[in-house]
Amino acid sequence: MVAGVDIGGTTTQVALCRDDLSVLDRLEVPTPAAAGGAAMVGAALDAVRLLLDRTDARLLGVGVGAAGLVDARAGRILVASDSFRGWAGFAVTATVERALGVPAFLDNDVNAFLRGEAAAGAVAGEPHVLGMTLGTGVGGALWLEGALYDGPHGAAGEIGHVPGFGDLPCTCGGRGHLETLASGRAIAARYRERTGRDLSARDVAGAAGAGDPDALAVYEEAGAGVARAMLVTAGLLDVTTFVIGGGVSRSWALVEQPIRRTLAAEPPVSGHELRVLPAGLGGDAVAVGAAARARAELDPHGSSPASGRVNDENRPSATA
Repeated sequence: MVAGVDIGGTTTQVALCRDDLSVLDRLEVPTPAAAGGAAMVGAALDAVRLLLDRTDARLLGVGVGAAGLVDARAGRILVASDSFRGWAGFAVTATVERALGVPAFLDNDVNAFLRGEAAAGAVAGEPHVLGMTLGTGVGGALWLEGALYDGPHGAAGEIGHVPGFGDLPCTCGGRGHLETLASGRAIAARYRERTGRDLSARDVAGAAGAGDPDALAVYEEAGAGVARAMLVTAGLLDVTTFVIGGGVSRSWALVEQPIRRTLAAEPPVSGHELRVLPAGLGGDAVAVGAAARARAELDPHGSSPASGRVNDENRPSATA
């Protein structure tokens, strides 16, 4: 077995995966984000041990998907948001390897999400895909020629921080990025600007489902922005398949309709229809993708669906 770990700001998901990346067992635990890197990885390790206690399987390796800018080769967090205390600089893979005695590998969470969906999810077998996660922020990753592509500086696919989506200030310090429209944080902020009401993105989705015109308008703007990002990608790279995950995508019906309306009004220049799919693995996607990374590293010439390789593992990779 290989284990996949998804260390998020609120919860940590751990999955024990078979050779074909199907999930044998899974566990969700709170992330002690305010307690520092050692506590965060410690919570994940405890969950891995508990899963192993429930089976007689032998652990071969561990993959970890984590938010932030990561050095995949060194297995270390480079930069993290201020919601994580003592996370930047933390040596993730060395800590896991010392504790469990097996190889460990690190990726950022959006890369792991796309790897999981391409290995065993909604876009399994697709050679060219842009993956987008609409969560607290907006992240992106590229799958080209059947492998994850980071680009020469580790930032390929970061569609959430491309300008051209208005002039609102972004959390990264820029302006007019897709994240200012389509992240969970942005959806809550745009609704508050319209109504003065302070609701979470989930509550805004509930209001939209009940017919609230302001909530519907916020989701319309978010979906239209996502569609425009897809059109930019299609025009630059001729990528026509997209998979969408993250917390905002749980309100898929609210996001899907404005995406499709925008694409119908302004089709890509190639004339090829864009395929837009919700994530197939749900909450398992990052953990399964992290497990796929471990499987590929442990058996680089194998025929398992995890065999797609990162374009350049020695370069940092980033997420929103």
